Amino acid sequence: MPSPIKSSFKTEWFSLCLILISLFVGFRLYHYFPAQVPSHWNIKGQVDAYSGPFSAAFTLPLMMVGLYLMFLVLPLIDPKKEQYASFSTAYHYMKDLIIGFLFALYLMLCVNGLGHRIDIGFYLPVMVGVLFVAIGIILNKIKMNWFMGIRTPWTMSSEEVWNKTHQMSSRVLILAGILMGASAFVTPSIKIILFILAIAVVVFALPIYSYVLYRKIKQARTNK
Repeated sequence: MPSPIKSSFKTEWFSLCLILISLFVGFRLYHYFPAQVPSHWNIKGQVDAYSGPFSAAFTLPLMMVGLYLMFLVLPLIDPKKEQYASFSTAYHYMKDLIIGFLFALYLMLCVNGLGHRIDIGFYLPVMVGVLFVAIGIILNKIKMNWFMGIRTPWTMSSEEVWNKTHQMSSRVLILAGILMGASAFVTPSIKIILFILAIAVVVFALPIYSYVLYRKIKQARTNK
C-alpha cells in the first residue's frame, strides 16, 4: 500500500541518523554506566529515581525507533489518509522535532549517567519550552486527521472548527512554550505554577475552545 506521505533521503536522514547515533552510544556506554543511573528529577532538579544500565542505555533509543515506525505507519491506517499529502512537510518536521527532542534528552541522561552532572532542572524546562514553541509553529499547518493535532469530537466534525482551533492552538502552544522556558529561571514554587498553568491551558482550554467554536458556528448556520 503506497503511503500518502512522500518519503526520501532528504525527509528521513535526520531522524535515522539520530536513531543510529543513539543506538551506537547505547552500546558503547552500556558497560560504563554504574549499577544505578539517574533517570528522573523532581521540580527542584534533584534525582528521585534511578534505572539500571541496560534501561538507561536503550530505553530512549528504542522509544525513538518505535516513534519513527509509528510515524511511518500512521498515514497508512488513518481513515483520512488522503489529507496527509497536504501537510507532508509539516508531518516530517513534527517527526524530526520529537525524535530530536528525545535524542537531546538521551544525551543529557547519558552524560549524567557517566557522573558529569548537568542541571536537568534548568535545561529540561528550556527544552520542553522550545519543543512546545516549535510544535505551535507546525501545528497550524496540520490538516484534519485522526492521529495528530487537537482531535476532539468538534474539530473532527467540522473542517472549519479544525482550522480555527488549530490557528488558536498554534498561538496557545507558543505562549505555553514561552512560559515553560521561563520557568527555568524562577524558583521551584513559581516553576510548578507556570508548568501547571501551561499544561492546563493546552489540555483543557483548547478542547473547550473547540466546543464553544463548534456551537457558535452551528448556531450561526441555524440562524441563516
